[in-house]
Amino acid sequence: MRWKICLHIIGALTLCVGLCMLLPLGFSVYYKDAGVMPFSWSIIITVVCGAGLFFGFQNSNSGTGLSHREGMAIVALGWVAAGLFGSLPFYLGGVFDTPVDCVFESFSGFTTTGASVMTNIEGTAKGILFWRSLTHWLGGMGIIVLSLAILPFLGVGGMQLYKAEVPGPVPDKLKPRIKDTALALWKVYVLFSAIEAVLLMFGGMDLFDSLCHTFGTLATGGFSTKNASVAHFQSAYIDYVITAFMLIAGINFSLHYQMLKGRPLALWKDPEFRFFAKITLAIMAVITVAVYSSNTYDSAADAFRYTSFQVASIMSTTGYATADYEIWPAVTQALLLFCMFLGGCAGSTSGGMKHMRIMLLMKQSYQELFRMIHPRSVSRVKLGKKVVQPEVLNGILGFAVLWLGLFVICAFVVAATGVDVVSSFAASLACIGNIGPGIGSVGPTDNYAHIPELGKWALVFCMLLGRLEIYTVIVLCVPEFWRK
Repeated sequence: MRWKICLHIIGALTLCVGLCMLLPLGFSVYYKDAGVMPFSWSIIITVVCGAGLFFGFQNSNSGTGLSHREGMAIVALGWVAAGLFGSLPFYLGGVFDTPVDCVFESFSGFTTTGASVMTNIEGTAKGILFWRSLTHWLGGMGIIVLSLAILPFLGVGGMQLYKAEVPGPVPDKLKPRIKDTALALWKVYVLFSAIEAVLLMFGGMDLFDSLCHTFGTLATGGFSTKNASVAHFQSAYIDYVITAFMLIAGINFSLHYQMLKGRPLALWKDPEFRFFAKITLAIMAVITVAVYSSNTYDSAADAFRYTSFQVASIMSTTGYATADYEIWPAVTQALLLFCMFLGGCAGSTSGGMKHMRIMLLMKQSYQELFRMIHPRSVSRVKLGKKVVQPEVLNGILGFAVLWLGLFVICAFVVAATGVDVVSSFAASLACIGNIGPGIGSVGPTDNYAHIPELGKWALVFCMLLGRLEIYTVIVLCVPEFWRK
């Protein structure tokens, strides 16, 4: 492990985080709020630390590529650095009473979880709220992918960083050079962000609110600038715009890129997208019928509006809320809980286990049943027309076991702090799935402020596990990782 080159690159990532703080500083200056000094000091501290690492180990980049271990170490430690330095504006601004709350809010932002400990959102400085939402947007497509797009020196060995950060069993490489792939993904991301921001402004939002809610939507984060989340605006138009873009964010961005390049059928030809679309539409229909039948809303149109928004929010792991789904029929809550496990598509900004993994696990299970009936048969699991290699299936099986096991362990840790069992399991699921709101005391109308410190640290760890797809973080805990 060449620690000098690792620290060199982590310094560059930290420097990027510090420079990004200039945007919320600008909003604080414009609104003349209490965020000016906290951001000024945060920028100085972050930039100095990042520059110190970057220039201090500048000659360590000998031109050789990064190893697989170095790539995973850089990504995991780079995200930890981003979360810690990103908490400085909250800490220096006195937004929260304890450091753990500052770290919790920062990691929740960067990992696009959207679980909040902020109790008075509308009373917080605009610059702080903008930073809170910007962390979503930076973390959605990935700070490593951003760095690969704008920092040419990371082009050497960049695939190791890309593979360690981009969610999905098999990362899509759109261009021969990984830098060009990263740049293409970010162009699509920025384009959709600009379109949504404009559409939200047409619906009556000002520039500040439209940008913050766009960041939360495209990154599937869920931080809002209002205490009542999107429900504050009481607008069917805004609800449908955000619903549409939450679903867009839940789809593999490489498919969006192909569509924009003139291949409109690329979306429907993708087996994972078809699976995602069918399940999402089916759950929307069932929940709409169940909610309307229970007389929760006066009209079928209202029932569809609120249920489609909430299904899209949970399935894409965004976490925005326009309704309290805990008052809906029990079967609808069970379906929403099922959506929390699924998440979005591989290569999207969504969390969860991803539909591709669920599909392949189902195919592998059917294959085992088929072999019991025909023990001499030779058949392979396929995704579309492509044969899935055994090592990919083994990786998915290992991921599923680790994901479920770590989710249960975290739930027990949170429960040990005194939180009720339902809320403990819901909070752990919502954090490892990067969803945000759960059920119980962490439902859509509640937050995570009441959870004890130990529970918050466990949930922060879950957020990082979910965003980096388990392996990149857990591998650092394996003794063999550190041996030569």
